[in-house]
Amino acid sequence: MKNRIEEKLEHIREKGEKAFITYMTCGLPDMEGCGQLIKAQEEAGTDILELGIPFSDPVADGPVIQAASYKSIELGTNLKSSLNLVETVRKEGCEIPIVFMMYFNTILYFGIENFVKACIKAGVDGVIVPDLPFEEQKQLQDELSRNEQSPILIQLVSPVSRDRIPMLLENARGFVYCVSSMGVTGQAAEFHRDVLDYLKQVKEVSKIPVMMGFGIRTYEDVLPMKAVIDGCIVGSHFINLLEEHEYDVNAAKEYCSSFRKGLNM
Repeated sequence: MKNRIEEKLEHIREKGEKAFITYMTCGLPDMEGCGQLIKAQEEAGTDILELGIPFSDPVADGPVIQAASYKSIELGTNLKSSLNLVETVRKEGCEIPIVFMMYFNTILYFGIENFVKACIKAGVDGVIVPDLPFEEQKQLQDELSRNEQSPILIQLVSPVSRDRIPMLLENARGFVYCVSSMGVTGQAAEFHRDVLDYLKQVKEVSKIPVMMGFGIRTYEDVLPMKAVIDGCIVGSHFINLLEEHEYDVNAAKEYCSSFRKGLNM
């Protein structure tokens, strides 16, 4: 049984297009405004949405996402309210694939079994856990595999994990998230010097779409890699844009629409 992520990516591939994925922190500017932004992005043509669940120590994230996470925590956002938000937008007819990007402590505290059940109930399609190494994924993967409606665990690879790529991707589903630069999220488009070779290597072994993330701001940043990848992910720059425009849905729509258009010219 394919979930929304797999169905969407298959549809994009059939059209010969590249996927556009955004990241935003859940709970900003508030829960109602966040729900409006989710729906606005779907209307603008965003293919998949990563929703960051705020965490007190987001080790993989740079200053932009860290600040957004802290602000969201201060507003009272937690995993339960994030799940409620997804359930609400689903009831309102929103079908955009939604991936939770989060840290393992949050899942562990909530309870792995409870977490998976709650994701199914809410309509969460995927989970990215940047601080959960492949060797420690079994408990979560086992729980996810109990129900075909469970979200899928998205694998992250980086330029330093070249030797591990075949192992990481052997049973991977959805898409592979290729970290394009070393360090944390949000760095300017200063990609790892061997990024093209690295992406080609991932593409050679991957049976699923290859997405490039970290440091992307405009579709022009992606053009040198466009022939190799299946799509890209914009996070910190999108959060900055939302902040600058006070979370205006029209500004979000305009950016998403023009980026996706440029990516598929």
